[in-house]
Amino acid sequence: MSAGAVQTGRTAALVVLGGMVAALHLGKLPPALPALQADLGISLVQSGFLLSMVQMAGMLLAIFVGLAADSAGLKRSMVAGLSILALASVLGGLANSAWMLLGLRALEGLGFLLTVLSAPALIRRLVAPERLAGMLGVWGTYMPVGTAVALLAGPFVIPTWGWALWWELFAAVAALTAWALYRWVPADPPAPAVSQRSPAWARLQGTLSHPGPWLVALMFSVYSSQWLAVVGFLPSIYAQAGVGGALLGVLTAGAAAINLVGNLASGRLLQRGWAPEHLLWTGFASMALGSALAFAGWTEGQPWLRYAGVLLFSSVGGLVPGTLFLLAVRLAPGERQVATTVGWAQQWSALGQFFGPPVVAWAVARSGGWHITPWVTGACCVAGAGLAWLAGRELRRASAR
Repeated sequence: MSAGAVQTGRTAALVVLGGMVAALHLGKLPPALPALQADLGISLVQSGFLLSMVQMAGMLLAIFVGLAADSAGLKRSMVAGLSILALASVLGGLANSAWMLLGLRALEGLGFLLTVLSAPALIRRLVAPERLAGMLGVWGTYMPVGTAVALLAGPFVIPTWGWALWWELFAAVAALTAWALYRWVPADPPAPAVSQRSPAWARLQGTLSHPGPWLVALMFSVYSSQWLAVVGFLPSIYAQAGVGGALLGVLTAGAAAINLVGNLASGRLLQRGWAPEHLLWTGFASMALGSALAFAGWTEGQPWLRYAGVLLFSSVGGLVPGTLFLLAVRLAPGERQVATTVGWAQQWSALGQFFGPPVVAWAVARSGGWHITPWVTGACCVAGAGLAWLAGRELRRASAR
């Protein structure tokens, strides 16, 4: 491997690190909620809004932020996003009210979007085509790694040093990462001349008029809705079963972190010639089976079998996002519409995360138990499998052009 290829690989890895740092800011809040409720008097409802604010930002703004990133430059957008995260986290550590923290959480949502929507297109620019699938599989680990690190570290840091220092720590990490990206990632290429530049509205219309971005977005939605519903309710489920303390944190963080296994495997398998739709079918089938093991009535009284089902659900299910990031790059209508396509996918992913847990909670409340969960997740998996078939057909059409 040439020195240039090694350097490019390291630069792409720095981009992945930027995504993980952005995900840290999503994961920093849950372990801090008890301290925030005690210090600032934050209510349960306000806590819920703090948790959902990033999903709200993604649900409303993701495609427009992706469009702005395509226009402003990918490196500039990532550096700006991490800088916004650093600023909002610094100010958040000084917050003295729930409303101030809520407003800064919305600002963090914008910083998060600017960071992660630019990254896949930037990775595409930095790595050779034969290495793209593998590196995008690595990129797919940014969310489980970042959130798992925060979930694991929070219970050790916050009781000793306080939630304010926890916020300032992440501000420093984001600022340092922004500087590293500014220092070592190659500059954005010159923007096209005005006469050659398509208006933002035309690029947005061009993205949404193609079926590829819609298929990727809808699959992200049916994936993220069930993943967050299952993993997000684990603390409540295990607390009801009498599990608490450090074991509860380890079990929840482990279920989130193991998602990176499927993400990494997807890149390797795509490089070896596996068809994307086959990986998607495997991922969705494993999520359906894992959910059945985790929640079906016949596994009641077998906690470790149920937890094995959760691990199967999250780990092999990780094939789905890793594959979808590659499809977002390949099915984007053009080079300067990749971030817009990823933004549209992120918007639908946020939509799924926003509505998935309430739908599962409603179904559980109506049926009187968690045994109904596999029916909800199974329906999502069937829809995902059908969309995967359509995406594979669209990818073959795009390759034939």
